[in-house]
Amino acid sequence: MPEKKIAVFPGSFDPITKGHESIVHRCLNLFDEIVIGIGYNSNKHYYFSQDRREHFIRKTFEGESKIRVERYSGLTVDFCKSINAQYILRGLRTSADYEFERAIAQMNRALVPAIDTIFVVADPALSHISSTIVRDILLYQGDVSKFVPDAVTM
Repeated sequence: MPEKKIAVFPGSFDPITKGHESIVHRCLNLFDEIVIGIGYNSNKHYYFSQDRREHFIRKTFEGESKIRVERYSGLTVDFCKSINAQYILRGLRTSADYEFERAIAQMNRALVPAIDTIFVVADPALSHISSTIVRDILLYQGDVSKFVPDAVTM
């Protein structure tokens, strides 16, 4: 029996956006399982607690059997190894994203050659959305409903 194809879609998801949601949905047919890995960095200040971010993601993908949500800290490649994932999924919105993500992918490949990074270009209609901008809008009580899944605005 062939090995199960598992991909990790890592991020802080503070908050998850419609762009993140689109990447996951578009990749479901490529993998047996997608693990949305909520990374934790003790040096970073988050807008939403880890519990809230996890709740938003679980609610967004409720009923989708090929998606699992897990928290992790440390290197993404170590998390991938711990769950037997062979792929890391990354969304690209801009050429600047590509340069940044390429460098990380090359370092990850040097650390663990068995794990490949798959880049998925953002849907053009969603490529302007970023969690950073969404947090700024939230900070000033703006309406983010156009940019985030319904679970975030509930």
